[in-house]
Formats: sequence, structure tokens, C-alpha cells
Amino acid sequence: MDPAKTDDDELAKTYGSQIEEQMRIEAQRRISENHDEEELGRLRGLSLIPLIEADHPDSIPALMARLGPVRAALDGHGGGLILSSWEFYDGTGKSLSLVIDLDGACVSCGAAPGTLKGIQDDLLMDEEVERIRFSSSMLEWFDEIQKEFVLKFGGVTFI
Repeated sequence: MDPAKTDDDELAKTYGSQIEEQMRIEAQRRISENHDEEELGRLRGLSLIPLIEADHPDSIPALMARLGPVRAALDGHGGGLILSSWEFYDGTGKSLSLVIDLDGACVSCGAAPGTLKGIQDDLLMDEEVERIRFSSSMLEWFDEIQKEFVLKFGGVTFI
């Protein structure tokens, strides 16, 4: 094994983790500046199932409150979530399968594949959410190269 290659790999890994941590801190700072922490806590504490079942006005804010650093990107670009449809994942009423769309400037952003993956990963951390898919209408926003990339490497599902 080439020792220089190993050192370069370790340096890149260390640098990447430091940048990732700085990005997380900056994202949290921006979220805190733009949103009341008490309200975010209230929204995070709400059960999604009854909110979504009742089409309650807090449904989208509660979903947004569950987002991590990707929330800062959505906020910064005037974007947000749209709940296109939902169903109970297993038919028992214990977990949700959501179909999400985006609005605002996020709809045609070149960073959309990473944003979609971040949204999916953050929402799947909620015990009431079993599956996240995205509206296939979003694919119309992308040129062919972007569309091919997000379908092949995006790590998300479109329906």
C-alpha cells in the first residue's frame, strides 16, 4: 500500500469531517436566527399522524421542524415542503408513507438531489414515518443530465 495515498486519504477524511461539523453549526445558527426554538420544540413534540390525518395547519410546520441542516438551505432559498399525498404504510395506522414535493427556489436548484436526500433522511428519523418518496413531477424541473443524476445517484424514490 502506498503510504502517501493513505496519508492523503486520512487528511481528506479529517478535513471533510471538520467542514461537515462547521456546516452543521452554521446551519443550526441560521435556523435559530429565523425560528423560535420554543415553537420548533412544540412542533417536534406533536404527533404527525393525527396532524396529517386531519390536514391540520401544523402538518407542514411539524414536518419542517423535524429537518436538520437541510432546513437552513430550504429557508435560505425560500423553499418549503408540500405534502403531495400520504397513506398509512402498513394499513394499521401506526406509520406514515409520505409523498413530498418542494416549492420556492428549491424546485430547480442544482443541489436538489442532496436536499431531497437530506429531507428523506431527516424525516425517516421520526418513529411515525416509515417511507418518504418524492413527487415525480419534480423531475420535470431538471434538465436531462440532472434528471439522470438524481435518478441514478440521488438515493431517493420518485412516484
